[in-house]
Amino acid sequence: MKPVVHAVAGGAAMLTIASFWVATVISELFLDHAAVAAVKHAIVYGLFLLVPTLVATGGSGFILARTRRGRLVTRKQTRMRFIAANGVLVMIPAALFLNSQAAAGRFDASFYAVQAVELLVGAVQLTLMGLNFRDGRRLAGRRCPRAA
Repeated sequence: MKPVVHAVAGGAAMLTIASFWVATVISELFLDHAAVAAVKHAIVYGLFLLVPTLVATGGSGFILARTRRGRLVTRKQTRMRFIAANGVLVMIPAALFLNSQAAAGRFDASFYAVQAVELLVGAVQLTLMGLNFRDGRRLAGRRCPRAA
């Protein structure tokens, strides 16, 4: 049951981050400031889904790793620490800042600088989570193509 919880929570977290990222890019490129503000507001509410899924992913992964050793487990744990630190130190503060700025109609240089950092770190988060997904499948004995 723990592997299922881990996989579902991790998948939900990845999909949530991806949806935040895509919604941000689409609203910035194709929509007006009101839509950008709505997306930023929705992302803040989405944190109430994202944070518990990340906690469940990390907690279940920690429990699963207690009985495992090896390079893949170590890499997954190292990535998860980096994912957690990025989330707490960059992503959540950025989401709150961008929401407050967008709600006030302040789309200035600081907004776009933080927006760029948020998009970059979001892409890093998705990449790291994807690598953890791949390594988790390998640990579970499922076939994944090896990197060339």
